[in-house]
Amino acid sequence: MGSFIGYRLLHSAIVVAGVLVLVSLMIHLVPGDPAQLMVGDAPVSAAQLQMIRHSLGLDRPLYRQLADDARRFAVGNLGRSLRSGRPILDDLRAALPSTLSLALAAMAFGLLVGVPAGVLASVRRGGWIDTAVTAFAVVGISLPSFWTGILLIVVFAVQLGWFPTSGQAGWRALVLPALTLGWYPAGALARLLRSSMLEVLRKDYVGVARAKGLRERVVVVRHALRNALLPTVTLGSVQFGTLLSGAIVTETVFARDGIGRLVVDGILQRDFPVVQGVVLLIAVIYTLVNLVTDIMYAWLDPRIRYS
Repeated sequence: MGSFIGYRLLHSAIVVAGVLVLVSLMIHLVPGDPAQLMVGDAPVSAAQLQMIRHSLGLDRPLYRQLADDARRFAVGNLGRSLRSGRPILDDLRAALPSTLSLALAAMAFGLLVGVPAGVLASVRRGGWIDTAVTAFAVVGISLPSFWTGILLIVVFAVQLGWFPTSGQAGWRALVLPALTLGWYPAGALARLLRSSMLEVLRKDYVGVARAKGLRERVVVVRHALRNALLPTVTLGSVQFGTLLSGAIVTETVFARDGIGRLVVDGILQRDFPVVQGVVLLIAVIYTLVNLVTDIMYAWLDPRIRYS
């Protein structure tokens, strides 16, 4: 187990190093002059454009830019916003708690609804519960998050008045955004777990457990669910990373501050360092989530090891 974790840590470090290089090259991949794109249509002189290029380090050789960026990122220095002048790391620290609370609440909703729904649909295959869960999963996967958010606002905020339409004051302001963001993973988890459970329930060892006289609840939970959870764990980790990036739309619909609003403002204002900082942060979180997922995978199935 120790060597497996060591290999995964090494792979994660390589991935993060590759992300650092790509984030550094991001500003060079946009078509046109980055300095001219940042100022837009504002009248600036050639000397002012040159000052912007110098402040961004664009007038240095590419290899030196990459080396300097790698050193800065390694010590957590993401630079300053071109618009506000504030350190980008401070902006991320201020925005991250709101986005993480939204993503965790959405993931909790997805797990609390999706896992029991998938199990119930598999053990009640062909019944009305199975039909209802399948319909719920299809609707959850098909509806775009911005449409779900608007629908929830109209019903639960405008018509019923149970929750605020926007903002982030108190737990009530978190409910509708969490439902909006968590509906998709709930449907995806329910659908995948139903399929996995149906496959596992046909295995011989499940039949042996039933033949030994074990109660059906014990057979399902102890012998079937643990083995059926392996693909679900993978999907859940991918969904959590998707929730962080998907929060961009949800935070915009519900006028919440967070990483999503920060990156949208950075794109609209052509503030490349802010966009680079957000992309780097999300990529690092993705990598850490995948690392934890691989370790959980090895814990659930001891056969998974590097030879």
